[in-house]
Amino acid sequence: MQNTSSTNILETGKVGKLLYQYALPSIISSVMVALYNVVDRIFIGHGMGPMAISGLALTFPLLNLLQAFGTLIGVGAATRMSIVLGMKDVLWAEKILGNSLLLTLSISGTVIAVSTIFMHPILELFGGSEQTIPYAAEYLYYVIPGSIFTSLSFNHAGLMRSSGYPQKSMVVILIGAALNIILDPIFIFVFDMGIQGAAIATVLSMMVSAWFAMHHFFKPSSFIRYRKYAFRVERRIVRNIIAIGLSPFLVNAMASIINMVMNQMLVTHGGDIAIGVNGIISGYGIMVVMVIFGLCQGMQPIVGYNYGAQQLRRVKDAYMLTVRAATVVTAVSFVLAMLMPRQMAMVFTDDPELLDISTSAIRISFMAFAVIGFQIVTGQFFQSIGKAGNAIFLSLSRQAVFLLPALLIGARCWGLHGVFIALPVSDFLATVVAMYMIIREYRINQY
Repeated sequence: MQNTSSTNILETGKVGKLLYQYALPSIISSVMVALYNVVDRIFIGHGMGPMAISGLALTFPLLNLLQAFGTLIGVGAATRMSIVLGMKDVLWAEKILGNSLLLTLSISGTVIAVSTIFMHPILELFGGSEQTIPYAAEYLYYVIPGSIFTSLSFNHAGLMRSSGYPQKSMVVILIGAALNIILDPIFIFVFDMGIQGAAIATVLSMMVSAWFAMHHFFKPSSFIRYRKYAFRVERRIVRNIIAIGLSPFLVNAMASIINMVMNQMLVTHGGDIAIGVNGIISGYGIMVVMVIFGLCQGMQPIVGYNYGAQQLRRVKDAYMLTVRAATVVTAVSFVLAMLMPRQMAMVFTDDPELLDISTSAIRISFMAFAVIGFQIVTGQFFQSIGKAGNAIFLSLSRQAVFLLPALLIGARCWGLHGVFIALPVSDFLATVVAMYMIIREYRINQY
């Protein structure tokens, strides 16, 4: 049976060992999450051609928006739970669990209904055409309603990590991802269902993952579990969850807006196939970024708990170790993108035109990728210690302050290449801002 020793070790164990124990399951889970979309792109790209992969890429802004509402609750609840467990308040933690479920069901249900009703106008706004919208709509017809299971699965997995079950959290995500990898080729090729099959495989996988994740919190043996008193909405708890979750929500929401603008520019300067190129680039970007987020998810319980316990030296040690690990990952990704861009694109497609455009676009887009790990970890650090304002500013600086203007200027000056040049420019400038903010944090709080 789990007890408080699982969380107390966050205050007494070696920081490096703890980061390894918490981050490894989180990294595996995060990569598996990324594979949900990436595997769909690989099978669809090779099985249905460049317009199909462009149609699937067209769904990213809308799916990002749906994910934004999921992370609003999931990240906020998991982070707050780590902090209150550091304060030894189990009752408060269980109220966070109950309130987060109520919020997830009510908010996700509303967003799903609106997205389904206005799906076609939204896809047109995101740069869809007569060639790509049919593919996107066929996929979203199943995936939008199924996103409720995505939110339930990922949110509960995060709460598992925060309450002392990092390995079990990993297993829950692995179950869904492994099932999706198995079902994708069966539904797409064996049953000859194409993009519809990919969507059904994804939704079924998430249903199974959500069931396992929620079942954990109904078991009497779980350290933190659902109780009747926890299902009463409390304004203070809701306010705390949303305040912390607002940062990742705004990041994902802004990512949808940026993706919409970018798709419009890609279609204008490169046609529908250029959206497919962006789908390939984002496929690799998602894989790398999710590794970094896995590291950050491993860091979050350590930082949150020790910040709540006022063990500031341990907070700093966990942050610095995470930055080093993230920088190694992004540096390796940068080298691969510079040396093997065509081979990277061939994983998703064998179309000659799509391969040619993707090769140069990958090199351009990844030029500043070596430093982006530091920027991401720093933003997640502020979120982990409950400083939502800093986290929001740092997250939005890359997208709203730097990326959007860079896209407008780049497209105007250099056309299609300018759209991709905007990515490394914003990455570098956002990293400079992150460096300034973390130095300021150290000086003010004397870590």
